[in-house]
Amino acid sequence: LFPRERAALLELLSSLDDADWARSTACTGWSLKDIAAHLLADDFGRLSGSRDGYRGWRFEPAGTRSFEAELLDFINGQNEAWVESARRLSPRVIMGLLEWSGRETQAHFESLDPLGEAAIGVIWAGESRSANWFDVAREYTERWHHQAQIREAAGAPMLYEPELFTPLIDTFIRALPHTFRETDANEATHVAVAISMPGVGAQGLAPLRYSLVRERGRWELFQPLDEPAAAATVTMDGDVAWRLFTKGIPKAQALARSA
Repeated sequence: LFPRERAALLELLSSLDDADWARSTACTGWSLKDIAAHLLADDFGRLSGSRDGYRGWRFEPAGTRSFEAELLDFINGQNEAWVESARRLSPRVIMGLLEWSGRETQAHFESLDPLGEAAIGVIWAGESRSANWFDVAREYTERWHHQAQIREAAGAPMLYEPELFTPLIDTFIRALPHTFRETDANEATHVAVAISMPGVGAQGLAPLRYSLVRERGRWELFQPLDEPAAAATVTMDGDVAWRLFTKGIPKAQALARSA
C-alpha cells in the first residue's frame, strides 16, 4: 500500500500553488508544507534507525512522569526541530526527496521478515516489543493520517477507498486493549465496535466490526463475536474514527457523532 499512498501524495502536492503550500492545517502551527516535511522526517528516521542501525539521538527518560509521556515530549521536540529546519526547503525539493525516500523505505519494508522483531515497539498499543508487521502497519497509519491532514487543508478528496482505509482502522483498533487497561469489568464483558466506511460511494459497504472482551483480567480484541451479547455497542463513521484515533477531534464532538 505504501507506493500507492505515496503516489497519491505526490500527485496532490504537484498540483498545489504557493498559497496552497502555506495553508494552515489541523496540526497547530504547522502549514501544509510543514506536514509534508514531517513525512520526510518519518522516512529519514526509519531509514537511518531501522535500516542502517544509526542512533544519532538518545532518549533518556528522567523518570519524573510516565515513560509514554516523556517519550511523547521527546518525539514532539524532535519533530518541531526538524520542521523548523525544513522551512528553508522549497516545495520542489521536498517533493523530490519524498519521491526518493518513498522508494527507499519501500525497499526496506520489503526486506523485513514480517514475523521478526521490530527495532521499536508500537508504544501506543502497549507493546515494548512488536513484530515487524505491526511496526510497518504503524508506519502506514502515520503516513495515511498525515496525508489526510494535507488533503483536508488543500480541500482534496480523502483516501477513503476500502483498500486503503480498512488496513488503517484494522491497525488503529489494536490500541483498544491498551486504552481500556484501567477500565475494570466483569469477566466476559463484551464491547462491540462498528465503524462504517466513510466517503462518497460508501453506501452499501459493510461496516468494520470488532469485539473487545474482558478475559482473564485483561482486555482482548477479536473479530466480531455473536456471543456473548455485547454489554455496550459503539457505532461511528470512519471519518470520525480516524480523527479520534489520532486525537484530531474533541471527545465531545466524537461522542455527538457516534452512537
